[in-house]
Amino acid sequence: MPDFAQLSPHLNQFWVYLSASPLLGLTMTLCAYVLAQEVYRRCKYSPLANPVAIAIALVSIALLVSGMSYQRYFAGAQFVHFLLGPATVALAVPLARQVPRIRRAFLPLACALLAGCVTAIVSAVGVVLVLGGSGVLARTVGPKSATSPIAMAISERLGGVPALTAVLVIGTGIFGAAIARSLFNAMKIESHAARGFALGLAAHGIGTARAFQVSAEMGAFAGLGMGLNGVMTAVLAPWLVPLVMRLLG
Repeated sequence: MPDFAQLSPHLNQFWVYLSASPLLGLTMTLCAYVLAQEVYRRCKYSPLANPVAIAIALVSIALLVSGMSYQRYFAGAQFVHFLLGPATVALAVPLARQVPRIRRAFLPLACALLAGCVTAIVSAVGVVLVLGGSGVLARTVGPKSATSPIAMAISERLGGVPALTAVLVIGTGIFGAAIARSLFNAMKIESHAARGFALGLAAHGIGTARAFQVSAEMGAFAGLGMGLNGVMTAVLAPWLVPLVMRLLG
């Protein structure tokens, strides 16, 4: 039997060394996502067991228990953050294979993009104001359906709170990915292209990841919806959010 009294100082030294290493944040992130994926698999890929949400919860608990600051954690996890850029660019590969279909469906896609973007902004700001929320909160929540970097930049420009916008963006993506299948089934939407475009438009990166789990076609159109909605939100939100605030304020 091992002498735990003797092992304890060595384990403590090992933890001190590991916690000071940037690799701890990366290891923690990867382990959390692997565990989240296993939970997702055991739940038979139920959208309610979203692996992103589970991984976020696991990392948050680990940081609270260990007392590690977010800055120290991110020093190691920033490698995963760096890969977000190449992963986004890589969406062009499946999207390029759908170019003929995109050209044929240009008008319906353009109408859906405009309707979805305007609805996302107006409904978010409107709900906040109707429920008595502050102007700062309204400006923070307005761009929540765009992907995180764009949404945070828009929020800062409008005078919102970019950090809170990032949280709302993640929450929007998780919620959209969780309810999308049931909502599409209830509305009898069978087209993978239509499902993907709507999911990417409303639930950005997390919705796009979910779409790729269904099919390459659905993932390609989700990537298209995510990218176009980011551009459209950047164009419309700076004047549409103040307009809604004046009308409902």
